[in-house]
Amino acid sequence: MNNKESELVLAPDGSLYHIHMTGETLADDIFLVGDPDRVNMFKGIFDSVEYESCNRELHALTGRYHGHRFTALSTGMGCDNIDIVATELDAAANCDLTTRTALPTHRTLRMIRIGTSGSLQAHIDCGSLVAAQYAIGMDGLLNYYRHDSNGFEPEMQQAFCQHMQLGHDLATPYCVRGSQQLLEAVATDMHKGITVTAGGFYGPQGRNIRLAPAIDNLNERLAEFRWEGVPVTNLEMETSAIYGFAQALGHQALTVCLIIANRPTGRFLNDYHTPMRNAIGTIIERCSLLGA
Repeated sequence: MNNKESELVLAPDGSLYHIHMTGETLADDIFLVGDPDRVNMFKGIFDSVEYESCNRELHALTGRYHGHRFTALSTGMGCDNIDIVATELDAAANCDLTTRTALPTHRTLRMIRIGTSGSLQAHIDCGSLVAAQYAIGMDGLLNYYRHDSNGFEPEMQQAFCQHMQLGHDLATPYCVRGSQQLLEAVATDMHKGITVTAGGFYGPQGRNIRLAPAIDNLNERLAEFRWEGVPVTNLEMETSAIYGFAQALGHQALTVCLIIANRPTGRFLNDYHTPMRNAIGTIIERCSLLGA
């Protein structure tokens, strides 16, 4: 790694520049949410809070629930933000921030995204919870990094590219597995499938406002794809980057999304705060039972 000050950038207090955390203030189990205000929901759930910071859209909170230490951290929207957040979380866990060098012993993080998403299957209605067994990234972010193929799915990628017949002017998709351990611990009664991550909210998700999307019938084509019998269930903006960084850097990751839009039927859940609070409560209770 490069230990120049301009490469691993720090805040004046010596914490990571964007997330304002260090290895000491970061728990091993991390909840990633998009909305900074959603982190406040954890204040009403944690039994105690030991650390809090706010910087731009990044709101961090570390505390305990039933004796288990957790960090809740907002990411904002999109894979570009995940590039910052995932890199700095790993640096907090696995770098000496004074010397900007890698620590000799690897520390494994468990990252669980609790987000919102749009369903691509008519039977997965608004208010449902969907856990991602796999992520397909149409964002291209992990293509900027060198990494081995462990945890990535080249055969799935090839099948997806053949199915979608995407133009060469678009980013090459990548396919990544989520953590089987977290899936079994957290998502026993949830819908499970493939989560597709888009590079934006409107055209990249097939929405037609004043600029028509470049890919005709994008959502219908995505919904038809299966990998070893597992369907594409939903479309959102962060999961592939989280899964990609987790696999490449030796961490575990799982995404659970509350469905607030059903794209085939056109339904939208405008006020989803109560089901989101319920989802957070369920997930943190199940995560508190995980061993070290």
